[in-house]
Amino acid sequence: MFQVCIQAYFDAAHFIRNYDGNCAKLHGHRWNVVVCIEGRQLDHLGMLIDFRAVKQSIREKLLLLDHSLLNDSPSFDLKGVNPTAENLARLIFTELEKELVLTEKRLAWVQVNESPDAWAIYKED
Repeated sequence: MFQVCIQAYFDAAHFIRNYDGNCAKLHGHRWNVVVCIEGRQLDHLGMLIDFRAVKQSIREKLLLLDHSLLNDSPSFDLKGVNPTAENLARLIFTELEKELVLTEKRLAWVQVNESPDAWAIYKED
């Protein structure tokens, strides 16, 4: 099994509603996102997937979040969902899964780091 992972960054602020702690206050992060795709077969060039296509899709999704208040995003605000690293990982996974054409491969997982030593990973069974 091969895995290809691509890393990207975006800057955004958020706060955690109904949380008893510092994260209830407005604060920001440089969010680090890692997207991994897996599959068993390489193409005739020896690649699992073209990095450029995946990078472009990730860039487009993260551009919608970059330099924003995540709580105001319809994905969080309209649903009353807190923009935690866990929920961001699931959101990015779901959005990329809709867009990427993954013949004989799959989106394995998305990792979202809010700091170098704290992250969440979302994957589906």
